[in-house]
Amino acid sequence: MAKISHFEELDIWKDAVKIGVQIYKLTEFGKLKNDFSAKDQLRRAAISISNNIAEGFEYNNNRSFLKFLLYSKGSAGELRSQLYVLKEAGILDKDKFESLRSDLLKLSKSIEGFRKYLKDFEKKNQS
Repeated sequence: MAKISHFEELDIWKDAVKIGVQIYKLTEFGKLKNDFSAKDQLRRAAISISNNIAEGFEYNNNRSFLKFLLYSKGSAGELRSQLYVLKEAGILDKDKFESLRSDLLKLSKSIEGFRKYLKDFEKKNQS
């Protein structure tokens, strides 16, 4: 793998930003537009995913980065949970829910895969 110099080069960060944008757009319409509490919580969870990836990367330390990637994965889970509530409450339609859920599961899997890569890299360099 080529050396990555900026977090903006990471596919997981790019994917997290795309999800964040989808959530921002989603919360501008329908019942969510005026539900300021839900809107704020959804947006905070969504942008927390990419922000934690960026913040962890900027520490320039594998152990710190691993910790922040875990936080990012946790935020993806939090957002999925919120989407379930919205679907069950009839605020989010099934197709949009399934699309976002799928994107979030894929991102969580990618984050975990990247964490494993970094752990293995660290172990290899300690030997």
